[in-house]
Amino acid sequence: MPGQNLTRLEAINRSELITVDSYAVNLDLTTSETTFRSTTTVTFTAAAGASTFIDLVAPTVEFVELNGVVLDPAKVFVDSRVLLDDLTEHNTLTVVAQCAYMNTGEGLHRFVDPVDQEVYLYSQFEVPDARRMFAVFEQPDLKASFQFTVTAPARWQMVSNQPTPEPTAVTSGATAASGNSGLSAAALAAMGIPGAQNITGEELATWCFEPTPRISSYITALIAGPYDVQRSQLTSHDGRTIPMGVFCRKSLSEFMDADYIFDITTKGFAFFESHFDYAYPFDKYDQLFVPEYNMGAMENAGAVTFTESYVFRSKVTDAVKERRVVTVLHELAHMWFGNLVTMKWWNDLWLNESFAEWASTWATAEVTEWKGAWTTFAALEKTWAYRQDQLPSTHPIFAEIANLEDVYTNFDGITYAKGGSVLKQLVAWVGLDAFMTGVAQYFKKHAWGNTELTDLLSELEQTSGRDLSTWAQLWLETSGVNTLTPTLTTDDSGVITEFVITQSAPADYPTIRPHRMAIGCYDFDDRGALVRTHREEIDVVGELTAVAGLVGRTRPALILLNDDDLAYAKIRLDPDSLSVACDALGQITDPLARALVWGALWDATRDGEFPASDYFSLALSHVGSETESTTLRGTLNQLVQTAHTYVHPDRRNEAVELLGDALLNLAHQAAPGSDAQFQFVKFFAQSASTDQHGQFLEGLYSGSLSFDGLTIDTDLRWEILHGLVLVGRAGEDEIAAALAADATASGQQAAAHARAVIGTEQAKRAAFDALVNNVDAPNAIVRATAAGLCHVNDPGLLTDLIAPYFAAINGIWETRSYHMADETISGLYPSPLANEALRVASQEWLAANPNAAPGLRRIIIECLAGVTRALAVQANDK
Repeated sequence: MPGQNLTRLEAINRSELITVDSYAVNLDLTTSETTFRSTTTVTFTAAAGASTFIDLVAPTVEFVELNGVVLDPAKVFVDSRVLLDDLTEHNTLTVVAQCAYMNTGEGLHRFVDPVDQEVYLYSQFEVPDARRMFAVFEQPDLKASFQFTVTAPARWQMVSNQPTPEPTAVTSGATAASGNSGLSAAALAAMGIPGAQNITGEELATWCFEPTPRISSYITALIAGPYDVQRSQLTSHDGRTIPMGVFCRKSLSEFMDADYIFDITTKGFAFFESHFDYAYPFDKYDQLFVPEYNMGAMENAGAVTFTESYVFRSKVTDAVKERRVVTVLHELAHMWFGNLVTMKWWNDLWLNESFAEWASTWATAEVTEWKGAWTTFAALEKTWAYRQDQLPSTHPIFAEIANLEDVYTNFDGITYAKGGSVLKQLVAWVGLDAFMTGVAQYFKKHAWGNTELTDLLSELEQTSGRDLSTWAQLWLETSGVNTLTPTLTTDDSGVITEFVITQSAPADYPTIRPHRMAIGCYDFDDRGALVRTHREEIDVVGELTAVAGLVGRTRPALILLNDDDLAYAKIRLDPDSLSVACDALGQITDPLARALVWGALWDATRDGEFPASDYFSLALSHVGSETESTTLRGTLNQLVQTAHTYVHPDRRNEAVELLGDALLNLAHQAAPGSDAQFQFVKFFAQSASTDQHGQFLEGLYSGSLSFDGLTIDTDLRWEILHGLVLVGRAGEDEIAAALAADATASGQQAAAHARAVIGTEQAKRAAFDALVNNVDAPNAIVRATAAGLCHVNDPGLLTDLIAPYFAAINGIWETRSYHMADETISGLYPSPLANEALRVASQEWLAANPNAAPGLRRIIIECLAGVTRALAVQANDK
């Protein structure tokens, strides 16, 4: 990120030097297909005579005026900063720039819908990309009021943080520089700046939004285009009427279930306002589903953006439906935690995301139909957290963030999933009532301000009576995950005489932590189901913890540490419980307990304690009885990974073939129309490897074969085609025909994926070269192509890409934005090889590039860790 970094020290110095009052941002979106004019007027106070800078990423700066003095842009615009000298106590700065539309999901993203050629814009500013749309002091603690004035085609929808005003028609010859910025067309002409030219050929209008409350720049927003909108409203608990809107592209509007989104949002409002004891802090709440999005959603104040993959044009799994609900509530929780009260610097980003992750799961379980949300959390979020926490790149939850590059690299499973898991543990540690009382006090005390972690902890200490300083140090300032192992003895009659929990930690991260957790005792009932018969809740402190409450009880069939999933720790099963789990995992009636056992077995497999072939057989035996959609999806993904990279290479082909056979059989056995049937068919298509598999897929694709209750809709048809390409029964002609039938953005992405799946070395190299050589490929096409490239049954197809991969990555890093470089380099890594040659090549690149950018080195270090683990697991699978 040459010339675009910002250090924490610079941010501290700048926040001590200046206080920002307001921004007036004037945008003309009608002048070009590649750039737009951005005029920013910012008022701020400063120490007289001081110097600082304002941030701006733009191809061209046309005009800079500070306190009535015109500055030479060529001299003051350097390395994405406009340098400001000789400040006075009260300052007014105006910057006029040509800013660039992006196709990377950063800044102001521009998308042209291939269905109808309509243009759609949306902003994405987290972490530091508001500076791609306007000049701004880009750090979270320099809050200000933002007032946006925008000129665009009059028929467009225009959405920002404040309610959308009535537009004013633009008269012939007028430009977007009018409005509240104070710069008329005549003023621009006097500056020597040419007037804007309307390239749209449409009638134009100008929208002048009211100023926002004092917020951070990264949660400002602009979404513009001919979006379809449905509207509703709700009543806040302070009596205000809060308007709501749900937006999506016109070509997707028939699939937008806005009433459901409104229903979930309304339930979330009532839940959060009640438990936070603070009314919703903004004037309206819009939710916009936008194309080519890089993440699930973004919590822009009052104008949340979501990936439009949450607009379901085809059947999706229950796991995806539930995840959408959690995401809706996650972003709503941010309106308070993150937007009303904001971190001072990015080292507390984890607290924003972790709180929203925990609160949204809690709300989902309490007020929606997805009552098993904590099971989903265990199966999805915690699995992600444990995996991330065991990489060489692991870091404390409360990480030292020295600069913006550190924010990028630490935006990971520690920030979200481990942080959310540890907050769940904190709630168990202090009690839910004390926790929520403290949170409510925190909102009241720090509303519209910036905070640090200690501000929240001090409130929780007051409400709970617990000293959290040691707890915070052990949990938030250290890395790694502990492992909890039970050891017990019984007498001749099967009565427990001793029960001890051993806590261990990896040698690199030896911290032993306190855990509030439960122990579950499970026995078979008269129907043969495994049900909980006793629960013991304790504090685990130190390396050895004796559990007196279990002494004297008859040993149950299965003993489960961390029952109810309160703690963040890997767990092991004692030998007898492991034997029962292997035989009767599917008979555990409680979905959360079952997910914890699945997780324990998977952790033991990844750690080389349980042979991969044994896990593979066990999972195939029990996956058909799994009822929870996310647990099922996670287990199926683990089966795919085990077959392709974890079983010993001598048994890989056999395992891959057996996986396809088993998935097809499970699809036949599943209830017609069920989520399980749907998932088994999807994974069968992904895992096809034999002629017989290909023949069955051809039958599904042509319609000569079918499953009762299952419709082969547009997206599933693409997945079946991917399977046909994978086994060599379809190619370019079939892909082109499918794209002609689905000439949408989703169809283009599916076609890019399919072409990259083609199982020849030439096709793999073509897909590789397409990503390496095309710096202008949209983010969604990059993702789809990379996923197809690594979709192989024969990993040997990727062998010849090792050398060109490592030859290309430095250039990719230097010529792309951070997100696109990360997406491309991570996606192109030939991880399916999982062999010694790839391990050695990765090590050699790291040794030869000790001074490469930390973010780039981290990508390769994490990829290498995956290969190293796979080799160790393979070696254990003898």
